[in-house]
Amino acid sequence: MAQGSQSNPAIVRGAEGALNRMKYEAAHAIGLNVQTGDYWGDIPARQCGAVGGHMVKKMIEMAEQSLVGGAPRTGRTTF
Repeated sequence: MAQGSQSNPAIVRGAEGALNRMKYEAAHAIGLNVQTGDYWGDIPARQCGAVGGHMVKKMIEMAEQSLVGGAPRTGRTTF
């Protein structure tokens, strides 16, 4: 995310780092070549939306896993 424009802070304190890692993993999964800390302003909104969509899909999958009693997956996420 661009610095200074975070209008949706993480609800759980300390989750920002994990969400940021997930964002870059999702970007790489859809073929965007961005490095941690890179400027995202030149990336089309459609591609940024796809990154968000992949993140939501993964978060839903993780929530469903925890609902059925599966061990919550921690660490690196895969898409």
